[in-house]
Amino acid sequence: MRYTILTLMLLLLSFPAVAADPTAAERGYKALIGTAFIPAAWRPPAYDNVWKRWAGVSEKPADYDAAFRDYYGLHPAPYENEKLPMGLRPGQFLFVKGIAMDCLLCHGSSILGKSHIGLGNSSLDVQAVFEDLSAADGRSPKLPFTFSNVRGTSEAGSFAVYLLGFREPDLSMKKWEDLGLHPDQCEDVPAWWLLKKKKTMYHTGGANARSVRSKMQFMLTPVTPASAFDKHEAAFKDINEYLMTIEAPKNPHPIDKELAGKGEQLFRANCAECHGTYGEKWTYPNRIVPLKEIGTDPKRYEGIQDRFGEEYNKSWFAKEEPKAYPVIPTKGYQAPPLDGIWATAPYLHNGSVPTLYHVLNSKSRPKMFTRSYKTGEADYDAKHVGWKFKEMQGLPDGKLHPHEERKIYDTSKPGRSNVGHTFGDALTDEERMAVLEYLKTL
Repeated sequence: MRYTILTLMLLLLSFPAVAADPTAAERGYKALIGTAFIPAAWRPPAYDNVWKRWAGVSEKPADYDAAFRDYYGLHPAPYENEKLPMGLRPGQFLFVKGIAMDCLLCHGSSILGKSHIGLGNSSLDVQAVFEDLSAADGRSPKLPFTFSNVRGTSEAGSFAVYLLGFREPDLSMKKWEDLGLHPDQCEDVPAWWLLKKKKTMYHTGGANARSVRSKMQFMLTPVTPASAFDKHEAAFKDINEYLMTIEAPKNPHPIDKELAGKGEQLFRANCAECHGTYGEKWTYPNRIVPLKEIGTDPKRYEGIQDRFGEEYNKSWFAKEEPKAYPVIPTKGYQAPPLDGIWATAPYLHNGSVPTLYHVLNSKSRPKMFTRSYKTGEADYDAKHVGWKFKEMQGLPDGKLHPHEERKIYDTSKPGRSNVGHTFGDALTDEERMAVLEYLKTL
């Protein structure tokens, strides 16, 4: 009997353990980093030859992959992606292999030398990416509208408006219809890890945060067949589950705990009504602040008009099952949760304020500035929490290359105003520094 039991145990040990089925979030992560959801936009030689478009560059840089990332504001992929940065991936169009783009072009970035999925890319020159790679691929660099007015922002809402104009409600193709295209919204990219707390999303809170199909709008490029949306919806359900697991990176800089404690009291008294409370028993009110109250640039709010909402609500996107998620009319901008806010500079919905100190002191905000658009320790302002910048009194003499001009943030331009959110102005400077110390801990 003893021999039989021992034999059975040895037999059981000789079989390999059966791996547990992956969770939806695990499947979602694999789908996000491993699937080209839209056809390739460029052939491989475009990547290798695009340096010829770079102003002042006469020969191919030695560390080309790093130079490519630096020029366009892209970041190393923290997963296997051949030589390509986050946001670009191997793909194909029909039977031709090439380079496709994905969500992480805008939703993948780095901070202090480390790449993070879900951190908004505030370094990206998306206008240059599309113009230059198209030209290097032998096509016209002319874009159908402005993809970015200033580096680090994009016309994300305008993409949605423009692309839906090509689609019938069932997503079959039609002649383009203008649904109210206004490419002057200059949107900063929110962090994905905030979604788990939010009931509504986008800067205006105009969509349900649990909507899966809303997150598939980037697939609307005219070369994507209508059948692809049903095909990939299950993967996006898994991706949605993965997004709810992403955590904000922790601030590695030293914290003055006593000062942060004072800052927490001030934060609770002055900021928590809109931005919630933090810790084990956190709260988040999901408040939409009316435009007249927040006072920030109105272009993003005005830029997505009723015509788009009507077409969206008639379309496949708004008819999810088992629950539909139509566009939600709002009266202003959503006050976001502040988890990981130390890593998400610049600030306000249009990225017009380079540090949190300037968010809390509206009178000190620079009217025109530039920055390195790099994300290392040398570029980060740990004291004021955000990006180091250089204030400018005007544009340089002479005509700038467009790539250089987009590095200058001019708050007098449409969509780029840095006014509003003056709630910190009543604080003393000592109180501001205490609140900043607390915000570093979130």
